[in-house]
Amino acid sequence: MDILGLLKPNAVKVVSTVSSKKMLLHTLADLSAQVHDLDAESSLRALQDREALGPTGVGHGVALPHARLAGLDEVKAIFIRLEKPVDFGAVDRQPVDLFFCLFAPEDAGVEHLKALALVSRTMRDAGICAKLRANTEQDTLYTIITETQRLQAA
Repeated sequence: MDILGLLKPNAVKVVSTVSSKKMLLHTLADLSAQVHDLDAESSLRALQDREALGPTGVGHGVALPHARLAGLDEVKAIFIRLEKPVDFGAVDRQPVDLFFCLFAPEDAGVEHLKALALVSRTMRDAGICAKLRANTEQDTLYTIITETQRLQAA
């Protein structure tokens, strides 16, 4: 399991038009349809259902929204950097600007947990988050997210 396998370069976006958690979830669902050919309505409903169980804002301006979807054969990822943070109900009550979203098959089990752990480790790195916040180019953001694994693989 690696981020390079989860995240496509075109699944990384900088967004300036989101001003609420609701809009962010809609944006993630729309992007899941564009990038991964997922059904936007099903993605949105799954993300909303997961958020109803408890917010996925993990603190320090980071959220890891995730959901399981029927018909999916592997874990898929989306990364969004907001130009202006939004209230996402994070555990530290701070607004969130970095979102690493995962969609997993309904029966993914351990694969979903491994992907979530990998993304969580990556996004807990204060250096990576600082670099992500300092850049606005899609290609640069993708490189920052994936460079740690590239270096470890070398």
